[in-house]
Amino acid sequence: MNVSGDAGGSRRLLVFWLSGPLSVFIILANLFIILGILCNRKLPGVASWFFLSLLFADLLAGAALPFIPWMQFQNRRGYHSCFFTHVAPNYFFLVFLANLLAVHYEKYLCINYPLHYRRFWVHRWVPLCLLLTWALPLLFACLPVLGWNQWRPSSNCSYRQIFPTAYLYLEIYGFLIPSILAMAFMSTQVLRVARRQLQEIKKVLRSVHQGQGPSELEQQLELRHAKCIASLSLIFLVCWVPYVAGLHASVLAIQNHSFIDSDTVLILTCVGSGSAAVVPIILGLSNRQYTQFWRDVAAKGCAGCRARCCERGEAGRRQGGRSQGRAPCPQAEGVAPAPS
Repeated sequence: MNVSGDAGGSRRLLVFWLSGPLSVFIILANLFIILGILCNRKLPGVASWFFLSLLFADLLAGAALPFIPWMQFQNRRGYHSCFFTHVAPNYFFLVFLANLLAVHYEKYLCINYPLHYRRFWVHRWVPLCLLLTWALPLLFACLPVLGWNQWRPSSNCSYRQIFPTAYLYLEIYGFLIPSILAMAFMSTQVLRVARRQLQEIKKVLRSVHQGQGPSELEQQLELRHAKCIASLSLIFLVCWVPYVAGLHASVLAIQNHSFIDSDTVLILTCVGSGSAAVVPIILGLSNRQYTQFWRDVAAKGCAGCRARCCERGEAGRRQGGRSQGRAPCPQAEGVAPAPS
């Protein structure tokens, strides 16, 4: 689409207000979780390295988020700047999906094959696996730079000149959507294994408590499993459905269908890309190990504030001569008593 006049200004504002705040949130949230993981030395090695790589990739995808909708516009740019503004955001989202797929695959192997997990190459060759998750998307993203493009010296800078139609179809239907389907399959397999283990635990509990109803532990386990299923379904509906809708809207725009306008494509692209980039943040914040450092910091800060407030109250009562008959303030855990 050409950017000109009032329509171009309104589309610029639309892109800014849709993708700008979401990009800032994704960057700050990823930094928050990354610092929490790096400052917690009790975390397991392999899973943490995969998730750290995912968070760094998601941080780059969040930084590139405002540039994704601009691929829909045409403008006058030079050869190098045009290729950079198109290839770099595309690479960041490809490496983000590759790392997310690697995280799901590592978790799938760990839960489905616990006895043989250490024999798999994902566990034994972690640096190689991480290198592949960053190098293979780079190779695919650089194919237009290597010559697979439709650039002409007199062309305007747009995605149609950088990415041929065959390249876009290969990326969407050969990598992006199959990756999402593979992650959904692995997540359902993990839930299936958890359900089977839950049934075995319930059999053991019922053999112990014969003639009684479901125990409190059984109800807690059933509730936790139901929460996992609900969370997975919610993530798929809220995060992945808009992303897939944005991909199909882009395909319809490539095919020049008249029933979908440019503003709809912009909105679906912004919302879909942003919702997909929020997935690692949800996974990181839902893992108590990754947020343990910040919870400890918050607990120590609250304990220190309670201790200082208590000390000030006691000092005020002593100065007013009303300290007799009053119970002393409870000592906060981990906070040294004030000197008398």
